Amino acid sequence: MKSHPDHPDEIRPFHIAFPVQDVEEARRFYSGILGCPEGRSTDTWVDFNLFGHQIVAHCKPASERQPDELHRNLVDGHNVPVPHFGVILKMDDWKALRDRLVDAGVRFEIEPYIRLEGEVGEQATMFFLDPFGNALEFKAFEDL
Repeated sequence: MKSHPDHPDEIRPFHIAFPVQDVEEARRFYSGILGCPEGRSTDTWVDFNLFGHQIVAHCKPASERQPDELHRNLVDGHNVPVPHFGVILKMDDWKALRDRLVDAGVRFEIEPYIRLEGEVGEQATMFFLDPFGNALEFKAFEDL
């Protein structure tokens, strides 16, 4: 992955805000299970540090949420949830996160596996949902 052409040696952290129905449950999942340090917060939102990136869980009560089915696209024989977000980790960090998720009993949408094994672009990947239905993908490359 290349950095921005205006800053060739610098990859900047991304920021994403997403809906949750319960800020305390978001804390339990993102801080407790994923291990994301908490930043600033109020009663209706909380910042987390997701491997150096800023994610913000904003409370949107279930009564205000439109019921919709998670869209999926077929990719290499797997129904990939769209939209989704995540981080490309170092392989050891990916394996440690995979193990932490398994130990916590997180249900995977797409079980951890090696995609494109032996080919250019070989990568470890896994998909799961947070308690609010937001899809996350974490991946790692032996050779970025």
